[in-house]
Amino acid sequence: MIVKKTLIFLLLFLFWQTNGVEASSSYVVIDVNSGRLLEGNNANAELPIASLTKVWTALTVLDSCDLNEEITISAQAASQEGSSLYLQAGEVWTVNSLLHGLLLQSGNDAAYALAEHTGGSIEGFIQMMNEKIQIAGMEHAHFTNPSGLHNDDHYASAFDMATMLRLALQNEDFYKIASAKTFKPKERNVQWRNKHKLLHYEDDAKAGKTGFTKRAGRTLVTYFKDGSKEIIVVTLNNSNDWKIHTSLADKIFANYEVVKVVEKGKYKLLNNETIEVKQDHFLLVNKEEKKQLQNVLHIPRKKDTNTPYLWNVYINNDLALRFNVTKIKR
Repeated sequence: MIVKKTLIFLLLFLFWQTNGVEASSSYVVIDVNSGRLLEGNNANAELPIASLTKVWTALTVLDSCDLNEEITISAQAASQEGSSLYLQAGEVWTVNSLLHGLLLQSGNDAAYALAEHTGGSIEGFIQMMNEKIQIAGMEHAHFTNPSGLHNDDHYASAFDMATMLRLALQNEDFYKIASAKTFKPKERNVQWRNKHKLLHYEDDAKAGKTGFTKRAGRTLVTYFKDGSKEIIVVTLNNSNDWKIHTSLADKIFANYEVVKVVEKGKYKLLNNETIEVKQDHFLLVNKEEKKQLQNVLHIPRKKDTNTPYLWNVYINNDLALRFNVTKIKR
């Protein structure tokens, strides 16, 4: 009986291991230039992301506020649970300082102060965040708070989280803040050190965000840059995230190259129309994918000048890049 009980226990343990931790974890690597998925597992699984939420919080604030705006800290913001800057009700802080505290120190109190100021209320800000998610076309993300504290209806997929950071990096102020290794706020005699340790020890790691809750586990997003190669790595619920991020970055940088897939210029079509590509377009591809590149121009059937021509780049029949092109009027 002891042997049977032990065997049953081991089987239950193994079942929990494979169907609990593994089934609720995911990772992705995307090309920053195109947003293309390069590698991943459970890329679209909707999972808790903890404080990675603050990437989207910061971008939502930056799209609406000036860095020099001042915020008076409310009692609600000052009393938030979890990671904190220890803000006091009645203190006055700039948006700039609070965003640094949000992204470097992961202050939940900063998240709520910024949300109240930007959205007029927490509810108003959450609506802004989710509207931005819909506009960006992300189908596997939804937020209920600005900090990432657990809620069953607060989640994102690894791919959507990577897309969020990709979009945020296009904002110069966001990149400047998220890539800062340290920051001294003018409001307090302290120096904050970025909790994302890869930024301090890995030359290719340029920006990112850490996260953790008991339900989400360890979550991490990192922007890596090696010359012209730029990638984003996301891991959700992975206890070995620092090592995984560096090993994935090393792997991609060693096996992929930046290829110009479309050159800017004017192109004459078979119907004697002329189109113009206004900039060069690049993709990060491996050797096998380089052989499978195919360019296809989609011409609308109706001769409507408001309907764009679409240039599509395929890799092994999978769409890798799409952009509008301009028809030159005769």
